[in-house]
Amino acid sequence: MARYRDAVCRLCRREGAKLFLKGDRCYKPSCPIEKRGTQPPGQHGNSMRRGKALAGYGQQLREKQKVKRIYFILEGQFRNYFERARKFKGITGVALLAFLERRLDNAVYRSGFSTSRRQARQLVNHGHVLVNDRKVDIPSFQVKPGDVISIKEGSRKNVHVEGAWQTAAGRGRPAWISASGGDMTATISALPTREDIDRSINEQLIVELYSK
Repeated sequence: MARYRDAVCRLCRREGAKLFLKGDRCYKPSCPIEKRGTQPPGQHGNSMRRGKALAGYGQQLREKQKVKRIYFILEGQFRNYFERARKFKGITGVALLAFLERRLDNAVYRSGFSTSRRQARQLVNHGHVLVNDRKVDIPSFQVKPGDVISIKEGSRKNVHVEGAWQTAAGRGRPAWISASGGDMTATISALPTREDIDRSINEQLIVELYSK
């Protein structure tokens, strides 16, 4: 997924749901999901919907693919997160989603410094993001309660960062992140809970898939 070169809007149409991969465009009428509905991409998209509804393995696989695409990570990375979640005390599926939410690129996006996770990853990779006033350029870095995320002083006037921050309130921030508009910082105030994560995800299907 990290090397995906095709139009990302095709991924949303393939999963039949908005994955918010395109930033601001996902919130506008120009979004392909708004214009074309959930018809899969390709000339045979309509015929794909006429078949039987997915069940069993097919349904589990599609759910895993959807979550991978939401967080824009590779299969190997996703499997590693699952293995960590399996060893974690508690519910495996919820732990998996919490690990994904705590990725730095996701935290940057959820804080409001970017309008998509892809954009957030670029900010992290290019060294624009600080955690506790120290540069961190690893997108998979796991944030924890008490961490303060900010953008380098010289990068705060970036038109994309400024635009994302100004419209972040409209998109909404999760309860586990507290933002300060005055100094343009975001604090990880708690660990993410299941209530803070996309309700459309059925993590149990992913657990069943990897448990086969």
